[in-house]
Amino acid sequence: MGKIFDFKLVFTQIPKLLTKLPITLELSILAMILGLLLGLLMAVIKVKQIKVLTPIVNFFISLLRGTPVIVQLYIVFFGLPMFFKWINQRFGTQLKVADISGIVYAVFALGLNQSAFSAEIIRSALQSVNKGQIEAAHALGMTYIQTLTRIIIPEAFVQALPNLGNSLISLIKSTSLAFTCAVVEITAQGQILGGRTYRYFEVYVSLAIIYWAVTFVIEQIIKILEKKTALPIDSKLVTEEELLAETKKRKGAKND
Repeated sequence: MGKIFDFKLVFTQIPKLLTKLPITLELSILAMILGLLLGLLMAVIKVKQIKVLTPIVNFFISLLRGTPVIVQLYIVFFGLPMFFKWINQRFGTQLKVADISGIVYAVFALGLNQSAFSAEIIRSALQSVNKGQIEAAHALGMTYIQTLTRIIIPEAFVQALPNLGNSLISLIKSTSLAFTCAVVEITAQGQILGGRTYRYFEVYVSLAIIYWAVTFVIEQIIKILEKKTALPIDSKLVTEEELLAETKKRKGAKND
């Protein structure tokens, strides 16, 4: 009678699974970058309350946050080829749909999903910046670019970092669904290995160990970044005394 649980197999499978870890990390990093760029754009649109674009952004965010990631992956994987075929038929182009890698579909779908959550995180961080600090910066004669780079972005980054870190961890775990786009990352590799030995439980325990180790490392990196970027509670980039002194100075210059 065979073993119910093969403890040794758990650790012998890990090196085989790690061969696909670079693909998982590649998916995570590329999707995170895409999500941050789109999220920043949508966050600025929401903060500025652009009349035409704001309702569209709100609908887009609601749609992506309200549907499962796996459904979005399937829609992108089957929908984009249909879209490219329509372009070929409509405009007579020769786009080769078959040559597009599954990683492209996975990154696009995961990036879109990530952008919806990043947009709300960045929007909240931008709105949390002390308006008094911004007004003080303008009173001191700072340009908008100086205010943005020296006050708004540093403070918003500190506020958004913990949530963006959590979002990255969730994204790494979401890459386990990339098999829907024919991408063989560590979870898909685990399914392949499990099919060879029929020891699925041991393989999934191995996967759990790898995912936990990766997320643990990311958690520690985020904590280090939080400590390095954290501002003292009583610190201000532009103090009220500086604002008062500058205001008096300008009034004196006008009187002269």
